[in-house]
Amino acid sequence: MFTGIIEQIGTIQSIERNGTNASFWVASPLSHELKIDQSLSHNGVCLTVEAIENGSHKVTAIEETLKKTSLGTWQEGQILNLERCMVMNGRLDGHIVQGHVDCTATCTSFKTLDGSWEYQFEFPNGFGHLVIEKGSIAVNGTSLTCFAVANNRFSVAIIPYTYEHTSIQSVKEGSMVNIEFDILGKYVQRWMQLKD
Repeated sequence: MFTGIIEQIGTIQSIERNGTNASFWVASPLSHELKIDQSLSHNGVCLTVEAIENGSHKVTAIEETLKKTSLGTWQEGQILNLERCMVMNGRLDGHIVQGHVDCTATCTSFKTLDGSWEYQFEFPNGFGHLVIEKGSIAVNGTSLTCFAVANNRFSVAIIPYTYEHTSIQSVKEGSMVNIEFDILGKYVQRWMQLKD
């Protein structure tokens, strides 16, 4: 379980292919603090730490994860948002993020404003009921607030701190991102379906 408050940015050092799986070596200031078998959010995807050495850690994604997320497009040198699991005796500064990506979305517009940035994302049809105006959403694992919500799109505004300390700085028009909708909204939607 995560909060969507990014701790560090990591950089993909190398990618290894093994059958339909892909393993990523990621260098980051967090890597030396990690433990084998620990869950770590990488751009919003919960992956298990398999190895740690020389300031880097290794994680592996299976075919299902590669198909459902942006991991299949990752390249060496790419920066990633990293967040360790939440500690249950602390504050929940973002919102409840599971690290279970619901779909990918595409950045359809990007604007630099006077002191902030605005991004619009488009996602596949069928998920629109999970996005609400001023609701929480995780974009590449970062807890953000939606506005200008439509059937299959939403916008987010980015403050300077978030822009400078997350991988949103590398998202441009046409970029693919991982989306996780608010777990509370998903449970309410499921309850409403079963109620009918």
